Amino acid sequence: MSDPPSPGLRQTGNVSRKAEVANSTPLLLAGLGNPGADYARNRHNVGFMAVDVIHESYPFAPWRARFQGMIAEGTLAGRKTYLLKPMTFMNDSGVSVGAALRFYKLPLSALVVFHDEIDLAAGKLKMKTGGGDAGNNGLRSITATLGPDYRRVRIGVGRPGTKSRVVSHVLNNFSKAEEDWLVPLLSAMAEAAPWLARDDDTGFMNKVAIVVNPPPNKTKPKDD
Repeated sequence: MSDPPSPGLRQTGNVSRKAEVANSTPLLLAGLGNPGADYARNRHNVGFMAVDVIHESYPFAPWRARFQGMIAEGTLAGRKTYLLKPMTFMNDSGVSVGAALRFYKLPLSALVVFHDEIDLAAGKLKMKTGGGDAGNNGLRSITATLGPDYRRVRIGVGRPGTKSRVVSHVLNNFSKAEEDWLVPLLSAMAEAAPWLARDDDTGFMNKVAIVVNPPPNKTKPKDD
């Protein structure tokens, strides 16, 4: 999958000073989850799944062990980008994410975290910068390490009927029925990822929405 051309390049032939500054700072996309085959298809691991699909969709280097995680380097929309999967287990995600951010000397604004969100209906997607961690221990660890002002891609997995079932809900695999929305959503997120590299979160969300629910074909049928 190739990156779509930058709107700025199409319209003016020149990259704005703001875009130049943004693109000169690498981007870190961190997906949250737990390591190991037993957790691979858990709802809690949807952050891992998201960065895995991005890794498969663009020319990233192979994964390698670093920062107590797995990291891969590539580009999105012409911007140097690192993908990171912390291998510390979810509750200590900040150890790995913090180490990577400090090593590459990146500002907190260059961090985007993909994670499961029980306060969103299954299959829904939202983005926000900063704010609370909604009980997600991975976010709590990152916030404790770095502060709250990073970008989050919140992937809805739904909330079970009772609070006592939350842990078992997120630590169980996606059902076959859920795969029907999960696979297209992950693919759409990968297709929209270049907008994250442009710091265009609205563009990212709009692109995901269009890919998941394409507008109807308005081409008029030809006369017989």
